[in-house]
Amino acid sequence: MRNSIKIFSGNSNPELSRKIVKYLGVKQGKILVSRFKDGETRVQILQNTRGKDVFIIQSICGPANDNLMELLIMIDAAKRASARRITAVIPYYGYARQDKKKEPRVPITAKLVADLITKAGAHRVITLDLHAAQIQGFFDIPVDNLYARYVFDQYIRQNFKDPIRQKKLVIVSPDAGGVERARSYASRHKVAMAIIDKRRAEANMAKAMHVIGDVRDRESVILDDIVDTGNTTIEAATALINNGAKSVHCIFTHGVLSEGAIEKLENSCIKTFAFTNSIPLKSGIKSRKLRTICISGLIGEAIRRVHMEQSVNVLFK
Repeated sequence: MRNSIKIFSGNSNPELSRKIVKYLGVKQGKILVSRFKDGETRVQILQNTRGKDVFIIQSICGPANDNLMELLIMIDAAKRASARRITAVIPYYGYARQDKKKEPRVPITAKLVADLITKAGAHRVITLDLHAAQIQGFFDIPVDNLYARYVFDQYIRQNFKDPIRQKKLVIVSPDAGGVERARSYASRHKVAMAIIDKRRAEANMAKAMHVIGDVRDRESVILDDIVDTGNTTIEAATALINNGAKSVHCIFTHGVLSEGAIEKLENSCIKTFAFTNSIPLKSGIKSRKLRTICISGLIGEAIRRVHMEQSVNVLFK
């Protein structure tokens, strides 16, 4: 495996890349990814990749445009260096929230990004918890969409052992779109489920949060794929507390975290909030409520299985 696989990293999440190669027991590939003085991205692969199975790890997180260009240029560099196969490992697939035409004359940018990655020369994509399942169909190449439940289930069992045993835990979907996800977690852990029903009476009016399900005197866990500003999550947590929840915890796959989001979550009624390291936290961010869930083993095992031509789906059975 060591001689036939090459794993390279862009600049979006180098710490996660280091953990992935450590899990696999291989050396990280040598690559130069920098900027010319005019801001253009410069890439040079610094070792032989002819006939190799190449994996390029790069999240399309902020600055999304720079990181996307890095990914595309790294793929092109590997293609021109005669790599046998190129797999784009994208822990966070940016632009995924632009997956449909919600208004007239707007693009479907998630599809455009898929076309760019394919055209650049990728043969396969590995990603994590796509915001919309249909994005897999935007690609004309195989896509392995990994599920964070592999690590979330472990986190829930370790941190909510007594509430699970005493049936005092409730899994909460923050909106109607997340009901299937919440139901699967509630079923696996044999606990209750609740749903936040968001309604807006008219434009520019505050949303009304209705809680469907019994949360009284229970520890509530809100599960979602992305947290950005944190506003909706805090509103949902407040509604749960107002309906008698004992405490509120949040688990997210991707911590996009726009400016000020951590501070708002820290000062809210939320007791703890956890993200995976699909997106690196900005330096200097500290919070007594913050927890990090590492996905290096999950992604590393998926890379190993793809390289060895083994099933990835068995990870989730």
